[in-house]
Amino acid sequence: MKRTKWILAFVAVAAAVLTVARVHAGGGDVARGRYLVTVVGCNDCHTPVRMGPSGPEPDAARLLSGHPEALKLPPPPEQPPGPWVAAVAGTMTAWAGPWGVSFTANLTPDADTGLGRWTEREFLDTMRSGRHLGRGRSLLPPMPVQAIGQMTDEDLRAVFAYLRSVPPIRNRVPEPLPPPVAAR
Repeated sequence: MKRTKWILAFVAVAAAVLTVARVHAGGGDVARGRYLVTVVGCNDCHTPVRMGPSGPEPDAARLLSGHPEALKLPPPPEQPPGPWVAAVAGTMTAWAGPWGVSFTANLTPDADTGLGRWTEREFLDTMRSGRHLGRGRSLLPPMPVQAIGQMTDEDLRAVFAYLRSVPPIRNRVPEPLPPPVAAR
């Protein structure tokens, strides 16, 4: 009888911990979100790359923090004619093309410079519409809006839950730059 009560108490505590974790994370599955962020490639652009002993590698200290605010870039190179349409910074966080220059966003839960004040609804609306906060400026290349927008609500909630669980990093990403006047 004692063992049964202990098991029931353990199950009740475990269920409560899981419930609190899910509520704290916005109702999504953090582990699934981490998996999706990894396989979809969010880290590939939103985590700056640094030079390591074997070549470029993600800078784990700046996980998902977007384009480093301290990195001031020169003007992008002139776009060549033909099928080449983009140039990318060595950090993989700034891209230049006919759309201008886009900088990858800070996806950490920092309240001032990341997603810390975003609601789950605003995140889902952004991913579905391809517009900042679901109603603002368009998300720019290389953001794969067409693919991300096809994810299920459950998957997007899991991604948001994971993003809320990573350490916040204060990093104010620059606003996008418009294309040169001659390119318009």
